[in-house]
Amino acid sequence: MSTATLSPYREILTASIAIEDARCGAAELLQRKHYDRIAEDYEAHYGDSCSREYRQRFIYQPMFDGMNLDGMKVLDAMCGSGHTTEYLLSRGAHVTGLDISPAEINHFGARCPEAIGICRSLLDSQLDADSFDCVAVVGGLHHLHPHLDAAMREIHRVLKPGGYFCFMEPHAGSIPDVVRGFWYRFDNLFSDNEAAIDIARLQLEFSERFTFTRTRYEGNVAFLLVLNSLIFRLPLRLKPIYSPALMACEAAIGALQSKLTACFAIGQWRKK
Repeated sequence: MSTATLSPYREILTASIAIEDARCGAAELLQRKHYDRIAEDYEAHYGDSCSREYRQRFIYQPMFDGMNLDGMKVLDAMCGSGHTTEYLLSRGAHVTGLDISPAEINHFGARCPEAIGICRSLLDSQLDADSFDCVAVVGGLHHLHPHLDAAMREIHRVLKPGGYFCFMEPHAGSIPDVVRGFWYRFDNLFSDNEAAIDIARLQLEFSERFTFTRTRYEGNVAFLLVLNSLIFRLPLRLKPIYSPALMACEAAIGALQSKLTACFAIGQWRKK
């Protein structure tokens, strides 16, 4: 689909933001304002070549392992500026991006003009039921407290039977999460309702709706200092210098990691 074809669609969606504000709860509005505020810095640090390489090697490849994405209809839920969509398009998927932040959707439209961008909450997506082969969420679910279960029900609703739910999230029950919980309280780059995901609780709660195909625990030095250079206030000009060595360390350490030591979890579930 051409950029010209999609532009009126995006303009209509952007014009509906005021209506969506009325529908959003306090937690969602908090997240929208938070990401609108940090959008430019976020894009600079997470959109550089080093961060893109990290995501492809350590997030996307294990997250979509064993899946043939070619021709799949995929919802990139909480898509941000479209980094995940960019990868999905390169694998031949047909992608719809969904995000509550107008600033991020503007970046999404510029990065992925061949995808459909929708400025709307995952909790009120208004998308058709049983309409996607895959829903992907990269680092978005932990922003949805206290409405995480509602988001999971919506993800299940829009998936086709047998469809994939693929995600990457910081997980509860790890040493990095103890540090993260402390950091959240003092760093204004995090919003008040952010918290790691309890994977075991979600599996118990949604065992009748999903089959849990795969769970992997990943993330160490390169996750912290390459992908999350913004959080550590590391100068962008230094990333190309130190990133190759840290990503080599990440791969070596990753082979020995467990839930206790990893920074994030990767899940691949299927709708029953």
